Amino acid sequence: MAGLSDLIEAFLKELMKESNGQIIEIKRNELANEFNCAPSQINYVLTTRFSVEKGYAVESKRGGGGHIRIIRLKIDDTQLIYNIIGEIGDSINMTKAISIVNFFLERGIIKDRESKIMVAAVNNRTLKVDGEIKNQLRASILKTMLAALLI
Repeated sequence: MAGLSDLIEAFLKELMKESNGQIIEIKRNELANEFNCAPSQINYVLTTRFSVEKGYAVESKRGGGGHIRIIRLKIDDTQLIYNIIGEIGDSINMTKAISIVNFFLERGIIKDRESKIMVAAVNNRTLKVDGEIKNQLRASILKTMLAALLI
């Protein structure tokens, strides 16, 4: 079963689709009530799943009539790939690596078959080395595969 963060993310992305994929406005407290969670959980999802690197801008207006606006940025695929390669750095864990692959699948930058190959390449079962070397190797492999998309 999907975690609460996954459900909130899916809900917000569905709202985005229904609004022609550009801008949605939500009230954090209302959304928290709908999902029976703390408003900080909504903040967590917005911070981790709707970042600039993932093609979104989040604006917040505080106060009684306050809202949160999520804007899907019009970033070309090439710039997005460069941004994420830079975000990966020298080390990445398996969960984050798979999240990046899924993000590219969701954006339509890669196809399902490519995503499966990429996930297999960065999987812990594939990388049979110990310690931090595994995360460094995973980062190198993922960045190289993403750079290949630019060719």
